[in-house]
Amino acid sequence: MKFKLLIVTILFSMFCMAQKATVTGLVLDKEYQDEPMAFANVTVKGTTRGTSTNENGKFTLSLDPGNYTIVIGFLGYKTLEFPVTLKANEKKVINCTLEVEGVEMEMIVLETTVTQESVKALLQEQQKAVEIKQSIGAEEISNKGISDVASAVTKTTGITKQEGSGSIYVRGLGDRYNSTTLNGLPLPSNNPSNKNINLEIFSTDIVEYIGIDKTYNYKNYGDFAGANIDIVSKNYKGDGSLEIGTGIGSNTNAVEQDNFYLQDGPNFSGFSNEPIPNNPLSAYNFSTSWDKQTATPINNSFYIRGGDSFSFGETSKLSFFLNASFDNGYNYKEGVRRGSVNVQGLAIKDLNRKAFEYQTNSNAMANINYRINKNNNLRINTMLINSSSQKHEEFNGIIDANGTAQNGGGFIRRSTFDRTYLLVNQLLGEHKFGERTNFDWGVSYNTLTNVIPDRMQNTIVPFQFDDPTSRLVASDINQADNHRYYQEMKDDEIAGNLNVSYKFGKNEEGDYKGKLIAGYSARYKEINFDATQINLAVTRSNFASQPTVDLNNLDGYFNQANLDANFFSLRTFRGDLTNANALLPQNFNGQQMISAGFGAVEYQFNPKLYVIGAFRAEYIIQDIFYDTSLKQGKTLFDTMEYLPSISAKYEVNEKQNLKFAASKTYTLPQFKERAPFLYEEVGQSYFGNELLYNSTDYNFDLKWEFFPKGGEVISLTGFGKYIQNPINEVTVASATNDISWVNSGEKAVGIGAELEIRKDIFSTEVSSDNKKTNLAAGLNISYLHTNQDLDSEKVSRETNGLGVAFTNKDSRLSGASDLLVNADMTFSKEFSSEQSLTATISGAYFSDRIYALGVTGKGDLVDSEVIALDFILKFKFNKNLGFGISAKNLTDPTIERKQDIQNVVVDSYKKGRNFSFSMKYSF
Repeated sequence: MKFKLLIVTILFSMFCMAQKATVTGLVLDKEYQDEPMAFANVTVKGTTRGTSTNENGKFTLSLDPGNYTIVIGFLGYKTLEFPVTLKANEKKVINCTLEVEGVEMEMIVLETTVTQESVKALLQEQQKAVEIKQSIGAEEISNKGISDVASAVTKTTGITKQEGSGSIYVRGLGDRYNSTTLNGLPLPSNNPSNKNINLEIFSTDIVEYIGIDKTYNYKNYGDFAGANIDIVSKNYKGDGSLEIGTGIGSNTNAVEQDNFYLQDGPNFSGFSNEPIPNNPLSAYNFSTSWDKQTATPINNSFYIRGGDSFSFGETSKLSFFLNASFDNGYNYKEGVRRGSVNVQGLAIKDLNRKAFEYQTNSNAMANINYRINKNNNLRINTMLINSSSQKHEEFNGIIDANGTAQNGGGFIRRSTFDRTYLLVNQLLGEHKFGERTNFDWGVSYNTLTNVIPDRMQNTIVPFQFDDPTSRLVASDINQADNHRYYQEMKDDEIAGNLNVSYKFGKNEEGDYKGKLIAGYSARYKEINFDATQINLAVTRSNFASQPTVDLNNLDGYFNQANLDANFFSLRTFRGDLTNANALLPQNFNGQQMISAGFGAVEYQFNPKLYVIGAFRAEYIIQDIFYDTSLKQGKTLFDTMEYLPSISAKYEVNEKQNLKFAASKTYTLPQFKERAPFLYEEVGQSYFGNELLYNSTDYNFDLKWEFFPKGGEVISLTGFGKYIQNPINEVTVASATNDISWVNSGEKAVGIGAELEIRKDIFSTEVSSDNKKTNLAAGLNISYLHTNQDLDSEKVSRETNGLGVAFTNKDSRLSGASDLLVNADMTFSKEFSSEQSLTATISGAYFSDRIYALGVTGKGDLVDSEVIALDFILKFKFNKNLGFGISAKNLTDPTIERKQDIQNVVVDSYKKGRNFSFSMKYSF
């Protein structure tokens, strides 16, 4: 009986399948001379049924017999509707061409001007891709009120940002394991300490979308284990348009101060560059004041942007997009700052810190796209960024529990102005030769200058070290206690990519099953770093007669008269004027060249299984020459890396995918980490290790994706990392407890899982007047377990005796939080075709993470967990005018760092809440 029932069920299913009708078609893009349009939406009106076009613009829908309306559309294009009547076993063909509709600018981004800005379009691309992809587009960035790229990427699964910097951690892997590109071409770093550029300096105004590859792509450089973050700049479409916008805001901590202080010298715009004075050792020739200046802590922003496009004949089109913006921000932080906490839990330095901060960001971008004809396209990108930060810090308390200000009363002031100037020039081309062969290429020239001009530091102590009530004098403990510091780093880089692809093996539908890819990429950079520190060394032999210092009038002590009176002298690390080379800066310079060839095969083995097998080989040269306070010399490095990778996709059905990726990559030491150069901070110094070498990385990912409908996704990813000879920042066992970089053990392992959910909770539409109401939510969760072994003997053996005594034999990876959570909810309502409202609330959580490894019995430095909450409201008043309100960091959590075994808080502060109001007008 059961067997008969099974036979009947099978026959019935076969009969039903036989009754199905099929709608197929080809969608073309009029904007690009009738090229096939990938990822266009094809839906059945009034139902949740639908699909999207493949990379060749083709689609297939299987439906029951009946009457339907097929809707075909894409973001920024006019939607087309086709009524059809289907009979059993009938196959109907719908071919159409989509046109760009009118352009309308939103408050933050140009919505509808670029197809890949929308959440829906990016999810469609993710679904179709064989590789494991993740992106955040301009639409989502706008809804969440995100102003910089660093904050944008932290809204995606498994990514956090290190507090106080733009450094990104991906699955627990920090700056050294990640890479950054603009339109697929590499970007330089603005900080000698980092491999990647600070993503906070990139305004989201220029972004179409940000691609985040957490699995290795053979077209990228192999210095990778965390993610490649690719910023794709806007590419304008449509008719001419212009938009201007402005905003005003404040940080609650900053505006609550009676006076907001900054250093003398840097201006409001952030374009300052105070030079080293002439003859700085022969006389007191400094033109800027030691004394702090007051400022009004009100944040401002302004932008203007627009574009247009022009057609030439039937096949050529020229479009351009221009953007210019300026924004600034004031912040204030206050809390404890403790240093050199010993095994007994005693802080050698125990200070209260006040930090007044001011940042500026100026952006200008020009993008020109020239569509020569259907088969050839050229694109030019030029971008200029000027980013600056001021930090005026004041420390009060115990400077040295065993010596200077041992019972309190000590005072340290440091004022730092840091400016980055970046010019990016790119030329990209896309060419087609028939229907089988594509040739894509790109070249770039980037020049970056980072300066710290005229950093000021003062150390003022009680005359009687053990009596905090005694009069204050300038410290004579270290000749660098009071100084002016000038730093300049230049990084010039030229890079290029090219690849050729050839399609082969047509299937029954006429689509190609396979593709061969071959390519070459290279980058060459030259870097030069100069640093000069003028120490105002207090004369010890004259200490008893040192005049009292007024903290509100430091110029009253540091002046020509007191220099003439021999209360202090002017000198560098090389000495005073008696040394002819005293003013030669500390310097390191070098070159890095990477030359790479790659090849890949993409093949569709059956209608469900797609595989990409690839191989890349890179030859790497990194040479460094140095003349520093530690030594003179050079360190040369070259290696060959062979990097296989594989990606695969299995389409479970039209809405579900299984994806797999595995690869071998490497991690290269940075210039600063290998140059024996001494970098001095307040209470901490760093020096490079010339014997540092690269790590080898093995990466594995397995992902399940489910796309219930357009704009929705549910996915679960498992991943693993195996790193041989990982590089870590460690404290060296010495009298000064300096920090360096070492290959700290044999291996590090990370395994974890990521969950992402993006879902419409409800959505309504009144078709008669096009009114829509929508409530959507997103959630991503990442869990990570990491472990690395720590081997002091290995470090000593490989560094000719460098002393590192790890407290533990193994540890978590630095910067790795076990748990990361991001959640958001967006409500949008259209009152009419010209009036709408969008409100977004978003929250983030990360669990505690190691900042630095413990040594000599001291505990690890651990950053405590943080919960953050933001609210963004945008109101489009009419066709031209829009307003926005932003409230960020509403929870205002305490940012805290502890030394875990001793359980001592070494750093603690609150960032304050940020509120802003913005307005835009479109022409």
